[in-house]
Amino acid sequence: MNYASNHLLLAVQAAASPGSASDQPYLNTGDNAWQLTAATFVALMSVPGLAVLFAGLVQKKWVVNTILMTFAGFAAVLVAWVLWAYNMGFGFALFHSGTNWDYSKHNDLVNFFANFVGRPATTLSHTALQAQASIPQVNAGMPPFALPQASVVYFQFVFAAITPLLFLGSVLGRIKFKVWLVFVPLWTSLAYAVNAFLLWGGGYWAHQGAADFSGGYVIHLAAGTSGFVAAAMVGPRLKRDREKALPHSLPLVAIGAGIVWLGWNGFNGGDPYFASADAAAAVLNTNLATAAALLTWVIWDTYLGPAKKPTFLGAVNGMVVGLVAITPAAGYVNGAGALLIGAIDSTIVWMAWTYLSRARFMRKVDDAMGIVYTHGIAGLFGGLMVGVFADPAVIVYRNVAGSAVSVRGALYGHPGQVAIQLGAALTVVAWDALVTFAILRAIKFFTPLRMPDEELEAGDLAAHDEEAYPETEGARRILPEGYGQAHPLPAAVPAATLGGGGR
Repeated sequence: MNYASNHLLLAVQAAASPGSASDQPYLNTGDNAWQLTAATFVALMSVPGLAVLFAGLVQKKWVVNTILMTFAGFAAVLVAWVLWAYNMGFGFALFHSGTNWDYSKHNDLVNFFANFVGRPATTLSHTALQAQASIPQVNAGMPPFALPQASVVYFQFVFAAITPLLFLGSVLGRIKFKVWLVFVPLWTSLAYAVNAFLLWGGGYWAHQGAADFSGGYVIHLAAGTSGFVAAAMVGPRLKRDREKALPHSLPLVAIGAGIVWLGWNGFNGGDPYFASADAAAAVLNTNLATAAALLTWVIWDTYLGPAKKPTFLGAVNGMVVGLVAITPAAGYVNGAGALLIGAIDSTIVWMAWTYLSRARFMRKVDDAMGIVYTHGIAGLFGGLMVGVFADPAVIVYRNVAGSAVSVRGALYGHPGQVAIQLGAALTVVAWDALVTFAILRAIKFFTPLRMPDEELEAGDLAAHDEEAYPETEGARRILPEGYGQAHPLPAAVPAATLGGGGR
């Protein structure tokens, strides 16, 4: 069908369907276009962004395993998200009915658990897809969404998906694939959905005034905490793999890091839910903080690092820290605050990576990609600095009463915001550590969490019968001595089918 006839057919269908989605009276097409674009940017941060970034950082023998677990984790979260988990994070509270819970009638303990998580429910009906978007526990204070529910469900999905993929970096090179495939939807349901409801879905900490613009706590502090606990429980990589843990491809790292950096424009720019001035401010603040953090890390490496030389991997670490640090603050601070947050958080994490990593309890846990530093510690201090630098003149939106919605930090007369931020952070750390431990402990009753040593020796060939860079000459596959006797391999594949030959 050519373009002209296809265009005519669409016009006829639209005329015959006056109730189509494009005619919804609530819909602002500009807001919706930006929301879907921002969500796609965030999705690209996961696949292929993180897949390529992590694949470049691991040894050559783990490239396929790394990419597969990234793609499979992304898919597993989506299925759980639409079947039950979205409404656990953004629906009605599980332990009370209605949206007008009176906090003054109950003590803090009752208020906390009554507003802890939402009710599981699907988002598969036509109403769930095309009706006007609503987050029932918070909508009373927000201006009405100009988006269909599908846009919000998908936007929040890509945030839910990237979180376990981030802490995948803590357990790469030894966690069993089938353990990962079971763990991800369980963690999404029991940890991520709780974090999201508490801070974004109108739960307890949202009501207390905790501010997490785009996930410094819900995503990054959670990833750092859960990754560290998971790394401790799964156990370390092989000793020689830890000693020779050199990235096999810095160009791949550069490609993945670049996708992650630019994808973060959607990460923070999409969170106001409107194509607004605050969205533009969040995008610029994101890049300001990232630039400051990258340069700060490189300067510390140059003058105080072990080799006293700037390194590309150091620059990537600084970049990630800046992106994480500004995430909870992007739409709440001015440009000066963004620069300071990036530089300060980068300094804190550099010092922790350089000196705290020498502590015995830190050396005992094999956090393969240092996620506890670049996401856990960076997210923690980024969130605390919201309580310092949040500028009340930076307006997120005007609520239904016409009042400006913003956050006031300590520098602007509200030092108590730091304590609120700390309380929310401690809740995320405690809950996510507990849930991660409990899920992995339960899985361990049925199967070991870690691959056997002989599979760790072989890597991708043992785990998936695939290689990232196969030797096609004679279709030979080289495995550790004795592996083939214990684990018979399929017959050799003709060389012409391996490299695309024969066409």
